[in-house]
Parts: sequence; C-alpha cells; structure tokens
Amino acid sequence: MSQRTATTILQDLIRFDTTNPPGNERACIDYLDQLLQSVGIETSILAKDPERPNLLARIPGAGTAPGLLLFGHVDVVTTAHQHWSVPPFEGRITDGMLWGRGALDMKAGIAMMTSALLEAKSHNLQPAGDILFAAVSDEEAGGTMGAKYLVAEHPSLFEGVRYALGEFGGFPLYIDGRPLYMIQVGEKQPCWAEVTLRGPGGHGARPMRDGAMARLGHVLTTLNQRRLPVHITPITERMVRAMADALPRHKAAVFRRLLNPRLTDRILRLLGETGRNLEPLFRNTVNATIVRGGEKPNVIPSEILLGLDGRLLPGFEPDDLFRELETILGERLDAKVLLHDRGTADCDLGLFALLADVLKQAHPGSYQVPYLLPGSSDARFFSQLGIQTYGFTPMNLSSGFDFFETIHAADERIPVEAVEFGAKSMLQVITRYGQRT
Repeated sequence: MSQRTATTILQDLIRFDTTNPPGNERACIDYLDQLLQSVGIETSILAKDPERPNLLARIPGAGTAPGLLLFGHVDVVTTAHQHWSVPPFEGRITDGMLWGRGALDMKAGIAMMTSALLEAKSHNLQPAGDILFAAVSDEEAGGTMGAKYLVAEHPSLFEGVRYALGEFGGFPLYIDGRPLYMIQVGEKQPCWAEVTLRGPGGHGARPMRDGAMARLGHVLTTLNQRRLPVHITPITERMVRAMADALPRHKAAVFRRLLNPRLTDRILRLLGETGRNLEPLFRNTVNATIVRGGEKPNVIPSEILLGLDGRLLPGFEPDDLFRELETILGERLDAKVLLHDRGTADCDLGLFALLADVLKQAHPGSYQVPYLLPGSSDARFFSQLGIQTYGFTPMNLSSGFDFFETIHAADERIPVEAVEFGAKSMLQVITRYGQRT
C-alpha cells in the first residue's frame, strides 16, 4: 500500500459510512488494519460483535518509560434531517477544507494518529515506551461494543500504560487575539436519566389542571430559565488560572473573578461567546432530550416519561444532580439513572509539559491551558485501568473557525492544514515521549 498522508487517510475514513446506529465499523477498521500491517506494525482485532470490531496496534518501546496509548473512535453521529452543502461521506476538499461527517469527531484524530505511526515505523523509531493504538467502535452510543468492552474483557492488553491521548483537545481558543491551546486533562461524566411525571388522566373533553402535562411544562420551563449552582472544581480552577496567566493584566483580572461563585455567572455573561463555551465547566448541566406520553388525542395521559441528558462535574454523583434539580423545581422527582460512568475527580499532569511544549514549538507565541471537557469520551473507561487521558488531537484552527458549533453539525469540516499540523505534532509526541527535557 502506497504512503498515505494524514489528509488522504482522513478522506478514506470519511468515505466509510459508520453512522451509529447501526455503526457498521468493520470495513473502516479493516482499512486501518491493512494500512498498519502493510508497514509491519503488529495489530490485532477484538470484537464483541464481528460487525463492530476494535483494532489494537503496538510499536514496541525500549522499556524505559510506561506505555503510551493513542485511541479514538471511528463511528460517527447521524446526518439525518441536516442540510449539507456537500455529500457528507464523500471526503471532498474545497477551499482548503476537508468536508464530511467525522472530519472533526473524530476521524481526523484517527488519521493523525495513524499517519504518525506510519511515519514512526518508516524511520524505525523505537520510543522509550510501547506505543499502543486503539481504534474503537461505538463511542457515540456509550462504548458498549468498543472501549467499555476492551477494558472489561481485555484489560491485560493495557498493562504498563500510564498515559493516553484521545479526544478532544489541542485546539485554540482566541482571547484578545491570543491563541490559547486547550489540552484536555479531565472530563464531565454522563448521567442519562428518565423522570416519570404523573397526574390525573381522563377524557380529553374535560378541562384538566395540574396534570402530568402541566408538570412537564413546569419542568421544561424551569430548565430553560434556571441554572444549577456554580461549583469551582480543582481542574476548572487550574484552567482559569492558566488562562489568566496568558492574558493582559486587565483581562486576567476579569478571568480570575470567575473563581468567585458569587460572580461567576455575571463574568460569563460579560465574556460573551467565550463565556458560553466555558459555562458548562462551572456547573452540573441537564437538558431535556426525549418526551414519551399519551396514546390518543382524546385521552389525557396520567404518566409522561421525560429523558434527561445530565453531565456531572468531576467528583459529583447522580444523587447530587437530582438534589440540585429538585431544589430549582421545588418538587421531588421520580428519577431513574439510565447510564452513568464514573470518571476520576482529579488528574495527573505528568505528561502536560511535553504536550504543551510540542504545541508551543509548532505554534510559536501560543499558550497552553489544562482543560475540562464539557462532554465525555472513552477516557472514562480507560481511567478504570489507572490510565490518565489527555484530549490531544492538535489543530491550528483560525480565530474564525468555531470548533464547538461545527462538531455534529451539518457541513462538518476541518482545514487541511490543521490535519497535517496534528499529524506532525502527534509524531513529535511519540518521538519525544519518555525523554528527559
């Protein structure tokens, strides 16, 4: 197989429709397997479902440093009911951008990692520690077929691994024109829940007050108008202080006021779009996502099920979220947890200096900040094995590129320059990992 660049690998990956559900990741995983095997990299395929396999590859190290895991997922979210300017699975390059579902989340990261491994192998690089690469299925639907399965059924394959690189991080936020590269060191925990709302039912011709529908309206209106309380966690405090250190004195003073819970919301509003991006890092959040109830137009339902997508700050539990919800609602909830994967409350910053230095050299004049991811990733599973994940898929995005608005949206895309920037940065990490600086 001919030498491939990170960009051409990403184009190939996008052309596999791995929309989850159903996933159908097998062809995509087989492609990566063949690509790595073609240069002599050792690989293995592990699967709970043969149509939804996972790839594990390894470059042996010198044994002078712990293993380093690179991981990412090949499944993507749906494009249904979205209006795209280009076909979402074509991998088209236009105006310096590579377009397609997964261009950011997270086939670009997979392409960067794969390209770096191919380059390392071509130069017969022997890193200080083993470099493992896991391309997994099913991240977008909870990881049951992917990382969760690998950790539960094959933990021995990750023995000796201390650090990992995954999604998301290594992209810049621009504040006062200064690029602040956010390197993820922690993430919020998913807490999907279902709330049962009950009330009197009856015939639709009879006026009904204070029924299940009214309770639903109260919950939805309150969630729209109210916020859960502010909490300053250790990771968020580190992030804010690092951001302040990178900014001019007047702006730094504003950012440091974020750490005063009585002022946090006021400062977030003052910061505009930056504040909107930072808000979920200061509180547990919850969004209503699913409503089920009612059978016929002329029958008032006595029970409605409301699905909630909760995201917990490190160190918090589902019961904390429900207590905070009940406080703002002024009523008790009949709530059931559907999914909750506990993460770590703190982080090991032992690899941060290397990642920061790689980005500093790749983008002179930039600043590096430890970052709390407002969502969650497969890192929560690998943390069960004592592995500290850093969100690190480097992208030198311009100030006009809105990273958060582009992920999962129509016309998902990434600058071609950013793909190659990421691949080169990833190779630098592999090359320098475990060396004294």
